[in-house]
Formats: sequence, structure tokens, C-alpha cells
Amino acid sequence: MNILDKIIADKKIEVALKKGLISSAVLMQSPLFERPTNSMATKIRQSASGIIAEHKRRSPSKDVINNSLKVPLVVEGYEKAGVCGISVLTDGPYFGGALEDLLLARASVDTPLLRKEFIVDPYQIIEAKAHGADTILLIAAVLTRAEIHSLSTLAQSLGMEVLLEVHDLEELEKSIMPSLNMIGVNNRNLKTFEVNLKTSMELSSRIPDDFVKVSESGISNVSAVKELKNYGYQGFLVGENFMKTNDPGTAALEFIKQIEG
Repeated sequence: MNILDKIIADKKIEVALKKGLISSAVLMQSPLFERPTNSMATKIRQSASGIIAEHKRRSPSKDVINNSLKVPLVVEGYEKAGVCGISVLTDGPYFGGALEDLLLARASVDTPLLRKEFIVDPYQIIEAKAHGADTILLIAAVLTRAEIHSLSTLAQSLGMEVLLEVHDLEELEKSIMPSLNMIGVNNRNLKTFEVNLKTSMELSSRIPDDFVKVSESGISNVSAVKELKNYGYQGFLVGENFMKTNDPGTAALEFIKQIEG
């Protein structure tokens, strides 16, 4: 069993336990459930940089990245830097995140928020909406086409956008459907954790222009962003590069200035 298989197996157990404690009906009573969402896709299309910055404490591939900074400080810095969106990791066991991080982020900024999570159940989409998310992530590697359709349709019915993540052509071809807003190509192989920007380059022409193209992982310098823009990418998810500093907001600001300059 590889790390991705283990994460998904654990996630299904976690979700089943949570559903037994707090029902979807209770989550729907959250004050945030009726909140109008902000469009991350629109922000990216209108932006010169396309940066989606991430709050990320650790990962299975890098262990601890930054455990010391408070969520409000990080996301407020990102918003001041002018990012198009903020990705908030909510997985606890493997990434050190929590749904409380999403709540704190929502209380701190108006920037569109992406719930970065291994979503395997409609319950998690209700949960995301109840905690202030504007966008959800669906990972093609762990979902069937039917599951992608049902989960993305539910998210859009609640006013949220969908970022669908793929790693190869097979995942992309099984996933393309109208109920997606953005298609992200993850340059990191989730089974081996190796990173290669060529993954984004090779898949770019196969992604229809109806969707905002997002490149994820391994984007550590401005030259990578500029090169990927030549392949039609408009959004760029950057986490570790900012979070490994003592001031992620300032790091994001400098990065964006270089792109726009």
C-alpha cells in the first residue's frame, strides 16, 4: 500500500466517525452555510500573477515545513500580497491541518479559500461550505468518473467552485465534465513524491480552454511561472516556497512583484 492509498483508507474511517457525531443537517445550520462565495476562477482570470498561496504546516514528503506561524497572520499576509486564492490544508494526520484553520482563515480574509483535502464523501463538501470554503479540491487519482460528477455537481449546487487535480492523461480524460471550474495538474507524483514540471507542459494542450488551467507543486521560482504561462496556465499553486520562510506574506508579495514586473 502506497502513501496515497493509506491516506484515503484512513480518510474514509475518519469521515465515517465524524458523520456519526455531527450530521450534515447540523452542518447546514452553520452561519457560514448561507454565505455567498467568492470566485477563485474569476480572480485568477483577472490576475497578472495567478498565485494561489497555501497554508501548509507539513507533508508526508517534507515532514515539518512550518509549525510556528498562526493562521490569521499567514492568510492576512497573503491577502495583502494580492494572491488570487488561499489553499488551506485541513487534513490532520498527514499535513497537520484542521477545519479550524479554514474557519480562522475565513474570519481573517475575504480572499477566495480552497479547502485542500482528500475528499471521498459528499459530507466533506457540506463540511467545507459550513466552514467558509469557496472552492473544493477533487483528486482524480482517488475518485471514479461517477464520483467526480456527483461531488462536483453537489459543490456547484452549493455555490462553490471545483478544482479538479490530475497527474496524467488518463486521469484527465476520465474527468473532463461541465461541473468543474478549474483543472489543476499536480507536478508531484503522489505515489513517489517526485516533482517534474514537464507534467504540466505535456498535459496543457489536452485541457479545454473552458477551464482555468492551474499548475500545482514544484513552483519555486518566477521563471517556472513565466514558462508555464506560455503553455496556457493562468493559476499557480504555491505552498512550500512561501511557508518555509518566517514571513510567507512578504515572500508571496516579492514573488508576485517579480512575476508582474
